[in-house]
Amino acid sequence: MSDDKIIEVKGLTKKYKNLTAVNNLDLNVYKGDVFGFLGPNGAGKSTTIRMLLTLIKPTAGEIKIFGKPLYSDRSEILRKIGAIVEKPDFYLYLSAYKNLELLGKLYKADTSEKHIMELLETVGLASRRDSKVKTFSHGMKQRLGLAQALLHDPELIILDEPTTGLDPQGMKEIRELIIMLSKEKGKTIFLSSHILREVELITNRMIIINKGTTQIEGKVSDLLNAESLLVTFELTNPELAAQIVSGSDWSNKLSTVKDTDFVFEISHEEIPVLNRFLVENKVNVSAISPRQSLEEYFLKITGGRE
Repeated sequence: MSDDKIIEVKGLTKKYKNLTAVNNLDLNVYKGDVFGFLGPNGAGKSTTIRMLLTLIKPTAGEIKIFGKPLYSDRSEILRKIGAIVEKPDFYLYLSAYKNLELLGKLYKADTSEKHIMELLETVGLASRRDSKVKTFSHGMKQRLGLAQALLHDPELIILDEPTTGLDPQGMKEIRELIIMLSKEKGKTIFLSSHILREVELITNRMIIINKGTTQIEGKVSDLLNAESLLVTFELTNPELAAQIVSGSDWSNKLSTVKDTDFVFEISHEEIPVLNRFLVENKVNVSAISPRQSLEEYFLKITGGRE
C-alpha cells in the first residue's frame, strides 16, 4: 500500500426528504488497498457506492477519486473504474466470449481475441468461452462479471456484495480472484460485503459505518488487535493453574474456567507474557486459542447484526 489516496471522501451526505441515508461520511482508500466497506443493512453502503459511481448525486460533501473532484472530472475518472453493483447483467442467449466482445465495444476497450481470452483465463472461464451464459451458475456469472469489470483495465475496482448468494466454493473462488487482482495485477479494490469472515480474510483496511456515519476506519490487523481478546489457555494441570492464577494479578483478567480451559480477557501483547508466567510456575500449556473475530468486533461497534 502507498500513501497515494485513490478515494477521498469528506462530509458525504445524502438525504431523501425525511431520511438521511448517508450522514457526514469520511473515508480514505489508498493505492493498493483491498478496502472493506462494512455496516448493518440500511447503514448507507449501497447509497455511498452509487454516489462514488455518479449514479446518484450527494446532497453535500466532497468526493475525490485519483486526486480529482469526481463530478468535474467524471468521464476521465470513470474510465479508470470497474464495478459490479448488485448482480451483473448479460445477454443470456450469447456466449461468455460474445458478451465480453459486445460489452468491450461499448466501453471502447480492447476487444481482441487475445485480450478477451486473457480475461476469461483470469476468472477461470476460458474453457466455457463458447457456452451460453444462461447455462452458467450464479458463481460463474459473478466471475464473468469480474471479467466484464476488467475489460478496460481499470485501476480501481468497486464491488458491491460480490459473494451474495454464492455457495462456499463460489465464495472461495471470488475471494481468490480478489486477492489475485490485488497482488498480481496491482488493482485497488473497494469491497462492500456482509460476509464478515470473507472481509477479514482478504482486506488490509476497512471502515465500519452505521446509520450513514463512520464508526471506525483503519488497518484490519490494528483494529482487531487493539481490543481485548478472549484467549483460551488449555492447561493439563488445572488444579495447580487455579492456585497459581488466583494468587497473581492475572486473576483480575480471568473470565471463565471450564475443565482444563481457562479463558482470559487480555490484549494481544499479553498472550506471550501470560504463557511465560504459567510455564515458569510449572503449569503445562497445551494450546492457546485467541478469539477476536471481525464479527465480534463489528457487533461491538454497531450494537447489532448484519
